[in-house]
Amino acid sequence: MRLPRALLALISAIGLVIFALPATAKTLHVVASFTVLADVVKNVGGDNVQVKSLVPANGDPHDFQPSPSDAKALKEADVTFVSGLGLESWFERLARASGSEKNPVVVSEGIETHTFEENGKTIADPHVWNSASNVKIWVSRIEAELSKADPSQSEVFHANAQRYLAKLNALNTRIGMHLAEVPVEQRKVLTSHDAFGYYAKEYGVTFLSPLGVSTETEASAAEVASLIDQIRKEGIKVYFIENSNDARLVKQIANATGAQAGGELYPESLSDTNGPVPTYLKMMEYNTQQMVRAFRK
Repeated sequence: MRLPRALLALISAIGLVIFALPATAKTLHVVASFTVLADVVKNVGGDNVQVKSLVPANGDPHDFQPSPSDAKALKEADVTFVSGLGLESWFERLARASGSEKNPVVVSEGIETHTFEENGKTIADPHVWNSASNVKIWVSRIEAELSKADPSQSEVFHANAQRYLAKLNALNTRIGMHLAEVPVEQRKVLTSHDAFGYYAKEYGVTFLSPLGVSTETEASAAEVASLIDQIRKEGIKVYFIENSNDARLVKQIANATGAQAGGELYPESLSDTNGPVPTYLKMMEYNTQQMVRAFRK
């Protein structure tokens, strides 16, 4: 039986429309080790990248205990990003438990680091994101790896990366303008641990702390006494607690030196969506504004 010409024409037209429709981009499932990195990946990836942060909001990326659901997410991920430089000491154990055979992308490779002496060892400072210039290197690495995972979206990833790089440049300019309001000799802060080394170098602020680059370290009585003497000698008048770790030691030192509370900083973990720093850009701006307000007092 022959079909009517009108019906044949309709079927042909429908076929052409379906053929002309753009292919739906697949969703990349990505795992990032902690919230700061996850936010940067989201900005580069855009709508077609689903990102899970292993460490939750306000969590400590040094001292994290993964769950079975984290292992499952890692096993199923198309791409996994870590910062590296010893930050995620727990990640290797999680990778073994997950059975994942994919190597993580270490986004901090190639960044010029500085080192500390801790317990007789020389270690690199892993907190590279506290300089926005370093995060620009992250962005390039993330764009390349996402494009490798889904080449059909490479132009989208590139456009997203360029927009975000422009925001990072603007952020650096704003931070410089905020801090220019305070003389360099007044930009001195006591914090819980050595998380702001790259911020110090990039923006000209002095930080002292009782703990090293990891919150898993412990300060001896002699080290605390030496720090108290240094704080008094340098005239540090303000201290900050950190959102992701214990504040008792830094408060004890502040009481001994007369340093006044400046508020809370977010050195290595974003807040939840209802908090003051749900994104990396807001985190850097917020930390800077908190310090400038404290310096002015």
